[in-house]
Order: sequence, then C-alpha cells, then structure tokens
Amino acid sequence: MDFSTSPHSPITHLRYVAIAVPDYAAAVEFNGGVWGLQRVAEDGNVSFFAAAGSAEQYILRVRYAPEKRLDLIAFGAENAASVDALAERLIAAGVRIDREPGALDTPGGGYGFRFFDPEGRLVEVSCYVEQRAARLLEPRESIPRRLSHVVINSTDIAATKAFYERHLGFRLSDWLEDHMCFLRTRVDHHILAISSGPHVALNHISFEMRGIDEYMRGSGRLIRHGNDPLWGPGRHGAGDNTFTYFLDPGGNVVEYTTELEKIHDDESWIPRRFEATPEAADQWGTGGLITDAMIPAMFNEPDKGLWTPSPV
Repeated sequence: MDFSTSPHSPITHLRYVAIAVPDYAAAVEFNGGVWGLQRVAEDGNVSFFAAAGSAEQYILRVRYAPEKRLDLIAFGAENAASVDALAERLIAAGVRIDREPGALDTPGGGYGFRFFDPEGRLVEVSCYVEQRAARLLEPRESIPRRLSHVVINSTDIAATKAFYERHLGFRLSDWLEDHMCFLRTRVDHHILAISSGPHVALNHISFEMRGIDEYMRGSGRLIRHGNDPLWGPGRHGAGDNTFTYFLDPGGNVVEYTTELEKIHDDESWIPRRFEATPEAADQWGTGGLITDAMIPAMFNEPDKGLWTPSPV
C-alpha cells in the first residue's frame, strides 16, 4: 500500500532515540544529571533514560561504542496488526528488514520489527510496550516532559521524504526553503524533520519542557553549568516552537523546546514555505543569529552505523 495518498499513518508517535558514543560515562552523567532525565535501567554498557512526564519506558538509549553513531529511531504503532501489515508492505517494496516482527527484549517488552531506511538508518516500529507511571510536572520543574522530535541529515532530502511519506504515512507540515521538511503522523507539527546535509547523520534530538517558564529555567540551568547554547533561547517560525540548542558530551546537538504547533484539521492543512530569514528562524529575535558553531554541529560527523544492525 502507498500511504502517500492516505490520511492515516500506522505510526502514532516518536517512542525513543538510541545513540552510541565512545565517552559513555560522560553521556550517562550528562543525561541523568544536568539534562534532567531519569536513568531507569542499565545493561552492561547500555543505559535507558526516561522523562518524568512521559509514560514511555524510556525516550533515550545510550550505548558505548568505539565510534559515535545513531543506533536507531523508534516509533510507536497502534497494534500488532499495524506492525505486521507495515512489515509486509516494506518487504513487498524491497526494503531491507533487520529484525522480523516479534517480541522485544528491551525494557517494557512489546512487539515490533526493525528495518533500514533508504540511507541506511535503522528504524524500529513497535506496539504494546508496557507503560511506566508518568506524573504531571510541577510549575517551575525544569526537566524534560517527553521526547518532542528528531531531525536527521540527508544527502537526498526529496527521496528520504518520499520514503517516509509513501511507506510510513508521514505527512508534510512545512518546508524551510528547500533544505528542511517537517513531517507529522498525528497532531504534532513534526515528530521527524529531514534536513539537507553533506552526509547522512543525526542532526539533533529535541526534548519538550512543561512550559515557557520551565523551558527558560532549564536553559538557564545548562548555562549555569557551563553549557553555552549553540543557539537560543528563541522561537522558530516553522513549528512555532521555542528552542535552545546545546551540545552533549558526545558531540550531538540536543534541544529544549516547548509549545510545538498542533495541526488538528489534518485534511485542510496546506504546507507552508518559510524563508531562512532571521525573523522566520527566530520570531522573538532573542536567540541572535546562528552561531559559527551551530551549522557544523548540526551537520555532525558522518554516521558510522549506516546499514549496520544495532547490537541492542
């Protein structure tokens, strides 16, 4: 089935992002410390981090590896029938499958499968993962509430976009000129964005905060701990969300955000095209121009894990 003409995607949400880094200890300390996640499980050189406000078992997985890589991007699906049907469609389309649908042996269990997208990224789709006890964050509690979105760099943005639309049912929300597209499957303006880059790599991972005050307090906490922002605080045009970008110990860009735009009337939505002007990049004008460090940081290093299964 071609999802490009269908309004319904089997993908419900972004479940977690998994990365591998050489300096594992520093990554564990950063994410479980100043960044504000909870280390809920570990298995050897793998740590699982949850957000207090999210029912997901974990939203970030960090693994030790000699070379940095994006291990995988994991999406949720409605049920086992959706998982099986999606796997069958991908196999019929000649997509390379890494793991056939079956029981998952990671925290929370569940049922899912893994495949490679056209540029060699590993993607997981799962359902029936046991939920954890989430809680409402308190006012001024400046820790991530949930995972917001992930952005990937592509050397062929048109082909990568077409794959996620046709095979996974993603829909285009907006363009930033012709070098970044924002894709959704439900009401969130984007859970995945694709940016044009010189090589295939992770661009950044974004974490949603409770509100504007908590977002600013979290940004300030990072600054007070010696983590200068790459860019922000500010507010984007596309997505209408706030942003402060930082560099984690592994050299990956991570973002605090809040108030991402919602698209409730899916059928009538007409994708917009934003220009790369200072006003469109930052509506508030508080973040300043993109720093010299921002663009190379978001380009990141070429991903060393393409077309390679993750051991976990």
